[in-house]
Amino acid sequence: MKLLVESDFHQIRVAVLENGRPSEIYLEHHGDRGVVGNVYQGRVSRILPGMQAAFVDIGLKRDAFLYAGDVRDTLTSMDELSEADPQTGEFPPQVIRPIEELLQPGQELIVQTVKAPLPNKGARISTEITLPGRYVVLLPTVPSIGVSRRIRDPEERERLRSALEGLCADGWGLIVRTAGEGKTAEDFRGDISYLTGLWKAIEERAAQSSAPTLLHQDHDLALRIVRDRLGGEFDQVLIDEEHTYDRVLAFAREVEPELAERIELTEEAGRLFEHFGVDAEIEAALRSRVWLKSGGYIVINQTEALVAVDVNTGRFVGKTSLEETVVATNLEAVEEIVRQIRLRDLSGIIVIDFIDMMETENRDWVFKSLQEELKKDRAKNQVLPPSEFGLVELTRKRSRSNLQSLLTRPCPYCEGKAWVLATSTVCLRIKTEMLRQRDRYQGRGSVITAHPDICDALRTEYKEVVRELEEALGARVQLQANPDLHHERFKFSDS
Repeated sequence: MKLLVESDFHQIRVAVLENGRPSEIYLEHHGDRGVVGNVYQGRVSRILPGMQAAFVDIGLKRDAFLYAGDVRDTLTSMDELSEADPQTGEFPPQVIRPIEELLQPGQELIVQTVKAPLPNKGARISTEITLPGRYVVLLPTVPSIGVSRRIRDPEERERLRSALEGLCADGWGLIVRTAGEGKTAEDFRGDISYLTGLWKAIEERAAQSSAPTLLHQDHDLALRIVRDRLGGEFDQVLIDEEHTYDRVLAFAREVEPELAERIELTEEAGRLFEHFGVDAEIEAALRSRVWLKSGGYIVINQTEALVAVDVNTGRFVGKTSLEETVVATNLEAVEEIVRQIRLRDLSGIIVIDFIDMMETENRDWVFKSLQEELKKDRAKNQVLPPSEFGLVELTRKRSRSNLQSLLTRPCPYCEGKAWVLATSTVCLRIKTEMLRQRDRYQGRGSVITAHPDICDALRTEYKEVVRELEEALGARVQLQANPDLHHERFKFSDS
């Protein structure tokens, strides 16, 4: 695997390459750093009992959203707190008191952003702070020990939990990160010392500040990736800009010196993504249709509520039977679907409509392949068995803006519909609207100005529209094409 870091004056772009193809893309503008992971001193602006949530002013354009379940209940006694599940590393749900008992308007509290804001929604925050290091995550408000769910060996999980015993102050917690697999208590000490000092500094800033205030900002994208991802999984890290290379190299030497030799400065300044075909993959990821090598294809449609993925055989006709063709297409689609989910950073509810298969063992084969492929995904996900209609549903956790929202905006012409009115519809609307204004143009010549495609249609297959208007108005109607006019727009004027 390779990690590509392309940096210039405007932005940092990072790509993860698996088998020579990008599977994950990260983007950050220098003037618009992401907010996920930042710690703020916030002020409660509004309580919403009906939603069991609160709006909190943390200094962003929109107030952040805080659910009751994300509020650390300081009234809960220490012996009521449960430890993390030894297999999953996750904490069982606690009894949640009503939001109106937990918070009051005007109250100040320390919070951390856990989900980036969307165009129509503020950031999601939590009072349960997590401060990530190289090997461990410090939980200064949750007194429990956990292990990353990506470390699956039960004996190793138990060994790591034992290694953390006694390393953290009372009332604090720790989670071993994936990079901590195989490490010892001595390896964790440096991380823990740095993180505890960081938390104390945050508390001191909070005591001296009033809300809304940024108390701690996470590293920029390049350093976050090195901290979170630079381990045994990457053979090489290629960076195209000298200043970024120097910072990343210095950081790597500080956190894990033996990994620094994998970091290289390339001569592909400004062309690193182009050289490895990443730019072309990004362009393709902004389109709904993705072709498979066999000639089949998948269609990905994102809505506000869910993502729909449809699999089609396309030009692939197979060799022996329809079932064989369908199974081969579905299996090929599995790998590409998961890659696209990671590449586009799709989240929420994702529904996959595989091509119908007759044999039960084939359906099981495709589903198990999907489960295996999803293990490559770092984002938390959960997949359900196929429904009686053959649909596979999965959920994937969102923490940052996806590729589409980072690189695109709603079309100002179709206003986000992704459709424009058919030519026939526009021609008939012109007829209806001019007849509505009949009194103004009665007995007088008039000009219809419209897009060239509309004018061509009114001169050919819809020439009867013009004839009917001329008869109704008792005057000549002329057509004037304007290529700058939107396909759906038109205007009338005197000739």
